[in-house]
Amino acid sequence: MTRARGAPGERRWLWPSLAAPGLSWLLIFFVTPVYAILAVAMGRLDPIFGDALPVWNPIQWDPSTFSSVFEAIFGGRLAQIFLRTFVFVVIASMLTILIGYPVAYYVSRRAGRWKGLFLLLIVAPFWINYIMRMLAWVNLLDTDGLVNQALMGVGLMGEPRNWLAGHPETVILGLVYGYIPFFVLPLYAALDRIDKSVIEAARDLGASPFWAFVRVTLPLSKHGILAGLVIITLPMFGDYYTPNLLSARATTRMIGNEIELFVTSGIGGAEGAALTIVLMTFVAVLMLYYLFTVLRAQREAAG
Repeated sequence: MTRARGAPGERRWLWPSLAAPGLSWLLIFFVTPVYAILAVAMGRLDPIFGDALPVWNPIQWDPSTFSSVFEAIFGGRLAQIFLRTFVFVVIASMLTILIGYPVAYYVSRRAGRWKGLFLLLIVAPFWINYIMRMLAWVNLLDTDGLVNQALMGVGLMGEPRNWLAGHPETVILGLVYGYIPFFVLPLYAALDRIDKSVIEAARDLGASPFWAFVRVTLPLSKHGILAGLVIITLPMFGDYYTPNLLSARATTRMIGNEIELFVTSGIGGAEGAALTIVLMTFVAVLMLYYLFTVLRAQREAAG
């Protein structure tokens, strides 16, 4: 008997085959760089120049570089930098939520026919290179920049402040400014998908607007918050442009600056590669937590 066209047996491999090229591309260009970093981290040093030489055979890998990096992280000179990076990212993430959530909520629920315009304004910073945007902040925060002029004009400061002289708040605000669009967009998508009838049902049952938001909207937007946090925290941990441009002081150095120093110094390539792997493992834990919460929510919804 001839099978009917479009039967499930014929369509079973249709979508996987369409996704295969893209997945293969991403897999190759993720696995290959990671393997190259491991080959450098567990390689050997040039006996003359001291440069890191990759060893491509895993059997010959030497993990001693990781031991020295772990010693530097747990009690060594990298401990304070790792802690500072974690504190900077946590504070910047909380500020991003406080600033970005009202924006995403307003655009998804209250913007009306202006929604498209607001979305355009949110993505507008993507049209400008990240470094150029940070350089604009340098001009704004300079001693004779608009920030000092405005604060002195309203009487909040009597003399200009050098915001670029190693102040942690400058770096944190720079991180917020640089990454907040990446948080707003997935959160907006999550809020926009919430069925308005669910909120109306809560109001019909006697909930005030505040409690309808706390007990209905906020829990339903939790995955949007987590998705936005994953998107912004991962690059924040490895960011080195922002501290370099807005501070360039030892008091605000982040772990990304240490990786850059190791790699560009010429003799610390192995330590830089090992530190990259450690940082990648750390942020992978955050990603796995996000995936776990999403899968658990899907099982609960299906069950």
